[in-house]
Amino acid sequence: MTEKLSKILEEGPVQLEPLKAHHLEPLRAACAEDQEIWDIYPVSMLGEHFDKAMEAFHNTGNWARFAVINTDTGRLVGMSSYINPDATAKVTEIGGTYIAPSVRGSGFNDVMKKLMIDHAFATGFTRIEFRVDTRNKRSMAAVLKLGAKHEGTLRKNRITWTGYVRDTAVFWLLKSEWML
Repeated sequence: MTEKLSKILEEGPVQLEPLKAHHLEPLRAACAEDQEIWDIYPVSMLGEHFDKAMEAFHNTGNWARFAVINTDTGRLVGMSSYINPDATAKVTEIGGTYIAPSVRGSGFNDVMKKLMIDHAFATGFTRIEFRVDTRNKRSMAAVLKLGAKHEGTLRKNRITWTGYVRDTAVFWLLKSEWML
């Protein structure tokens, strides 16, 4: 199923390319642009943690991972993924997302997420989920801005790399409610 989702997606300054080995060093540099955000992520992608995190991502065979490119600058500015796409249930999660501070607040994330949402729905999915650490207020606001609905909060359901036991807010979008 991940093969159907793994294709280049592009609109305006946003290009999503299936993540390859040549993206890793530019991604490492992009992740280092925000030293503080990693405390509210499930894994750290800073310094010595980067290789371990990327190894863990590569061991998750049911993810379609993307390098996020700013075509205005030619720079890799982050990553995002389809997580556990289920063709039978027609559900996938969009997550594992990081974008560098240089493109935050510019509408870049909206374009990126809309590309991924449109592509997932066009590929046959009927429900998209987002799971966000409740401490990550910026990400929760961004998901709501897309039109996603808050379905509930999973309390104390995940231990992050820092040892913090987080609460996870679950949001969803339905194809029947999405403006294509």
